[in-house]
Amino acid sequence: MHPKSAEQDLASQGPIDQPTPFNRKEWDIVIEPPGNSFRLNLREIWRYRDLIVLLFKRDFFTLYKQTVLGPIWYLVQPSVTALTYYVVFGRIVNISTDGLPPLVFYMAGIVVWSYFSSCMVNNSDLFSKQSALFSKVYFPRLVVPIATAMGGLIAFSIQFVLLMCVSIVMQLAGANLSINWAAISLIPFLALYVGILGMGVGLMVSALTVRFKDLAFAVGFAAQLWMYASPIIYPISQISERFRGVFYLNPMTAPIETMRHVLFNGGTLMPFIWVSNLLMAALIVFAGVYLFSRAESRAMDTV
Repeated sequence: MHPKSAEQDLASQGPIDQPTPFNRKEWDIVIEPPGNSFRLNLREIWRYRDLIVLLFKRDFFTLYKQTVLGPIWYLVQPSVTALTYYVVFGRIVNISTDGLPPLVFYMAGIVVWSYFSSCMVNNSDLFSKQSALFSKVYFPRLVVPIATAMGGLIAFSIQFVLLMCVSIVMQLAGANLSINWAAISLIPFLALYVGILGMGVGLMVSALTVRFKDLAFAVGFAAQLWMYASPIIYPISQISERFRGVFYLNPMTAPIETMRHVLFNGGTLMPFIWVSNLLMAALIVFAGVYLFSRAESRAMDTV
């Protein structure tokens, strides 16, 4: 008996299914070039929330792996900085702190500024730092800065607990200090504002460094100048009326002054400062996200 030929074998199997034309409805996700339009797909970012958590855990454990003190460094930095400010600006220069104990005054500003600075600096070189990941797999690029801001939130929480512990010790030691415990419920909203603002500035710098690489060297210097232009080592009440307009436009003025005001009844809290700060912050965040989304298409070709 002769074996069947290949044609006879295929014929015995019946008609072969013809390939169906491409139908995009059969696919879960269709990746398209962003073009020149600005799109912020929050639903897609939410779909990748597990990746945000994964990147957050990776960055946290990688940063302090094989270190002796680990997260205790979060306590060392604000403590040493506040003591330095106390000696230099509180004792030598003798700058007023609006009646608050100097250590509490300085530490409250440092805690807020440290979170903003970490979100800004760590997101300022995303394309170069994450080039190996961005060039291999697709996911919404905003996932990475969100995970970075979440990592900074851990440091903010630890440093805030340190601030409250120092405040309690100062109060028990007889310092003229009252703690408004009910105001702690407002701190998460304050942290949300600072984190989004820092992320927005970092995204703007990261997008601009794709074309102007010199900006990468100026980020640390600009952060230092911005810090001294914020009411961290001095209260806004000590600023001359002539220059207060600049501080009203500084989007970090309101959160720093608010931290002192709501927790310790110190600082200066005026509604129009928050209005101007919110407008400036919204402009910065929108510009950062817009520039970042436009830079995605060409970033991997230039970094």
